[in-house]
Amino acid sequence: MSESFRRMLRALPDFPAELPDFDPQLAPEDPEQLFRQWFDEALAAGVPQPNACSLATADAQGRPSARMLILKDIDDAGWHFATSRESRKGRELAENPNAALNFFWQPLGRQVRVAGEVLELSAEASAADWDARPGADGSTNPAWQLYALRPRELEFWQARHDRRHIRHRYGPF
Repeated sequence: MSESFRRMLRALPDFPAELPDFDPQLAPEDPEQLFRQWFDEALAAGVPQPNACSLATADAQGRPSARMLILKDIDDAGWHFATSRESRKGRELAENPNAALNFFWQPLGRQVRVAGEVLELSAEASAADWDARPGADGSTNPAWQLYALRPRELEFWQARHDRRHIRHRYGPF
């Protein structure tokens, strides 16, 4: 059973037949500009929820965990996401304020990884984010926290069919 599962996994297609070109020599100096360009291209390609990303955190002992969430914004403070401070990820960020976000846009064969320190944003910003959630009913949630990941490094990854995938790194900052 295991051998047939392994063969089936190996036979699955990785990426679509057509992949965009990417020349790191032509990439902007500002990684946020390249992210916004790739994000716009993901939207144009019909990628569902291109703002969805995995968040990887680790507890005080360095034991990792990851889950999916939604990017809320990017500004001078960093890359915004939110969760309850009482959730596993909230507790892990309190113990170890380092994390990584990973965006995967399979139809384009692209990934973007953003790693760095995570800071809590203000109570006012957190309350405004809670209130802006779909289905907000005017209630408050004092445990809700808006965070900003300040990039220490970013990596843009473009798949290629010849397996010579292109990696373009910014940082460490």
